[in-house]
Amino acid sequence: MQITPSSADDIVWGGSRTMQRQLRAMLLVMVLFTGCGGRTVSAPAPPIGFVNQTLHSDAQLWSLWKAAQQNLSQQVDLNPLQRTLDSAPTQILPGDARVWNISPRQLSVSSQADVSASAFYAATGASRPDPTGLISCPQPCNVSYAPAYSLYWQPISRYAASWEFQGRSFDVLLQYEFENQILHELGYDMTWR
Repeated sequence: MQITPSSADDIVWGGSRTMQRQLRAMLLVMVLFTGCGGRTVSAPAPPIGFVNQTLHSDAQLWSLWKAAQQNLSQQVDLNPLQRTLDSAPTQILPGDARVWNISPRQLSVSSQADVSASAFYAATGASRPDPTGLISCPQPCNVSYAPAYSLYWQPISRYAASWEFQGRSFDVLLQYEFENQILHELGYDMTWR
């Protein structure tokens, strides 16, 4: 036996009251989690700026960020680490103007204690004087030790504490990490950076 719906509501909303309530609740939830234009509502982006845990001013960090943007607007070097480790051919792309649209969003910047010379020797068999200028690099780093590293899932740039007052060398080191943050935000392959 076939039952014919008595109204358009019965076609759209189904026959039973329980089913109607469930469908209406589901539609309400979809409306609540959908913004204008069909976009899913997401958490607001963190405020622009740094979580500055360095001995440098915010103005100095901003200057290094702008220098990183300037560098990347002229050229994008995708494999400096690979060239150092494997003598691989250079992968340099033309500059990317989108870098000017990227700002740090609560990027945590801080020093980390240098790995001791004895710990470095025990781990690698290589000798370096204290301070080593290196820190332990967490996964997914391509190396075990580096002067600095960046994480992206929680925006962090860390550097070996002994670099803090190395003037221009510190600037180059941190500017490189800021370039990495920018390139990651733009979707570049960070495997060899």
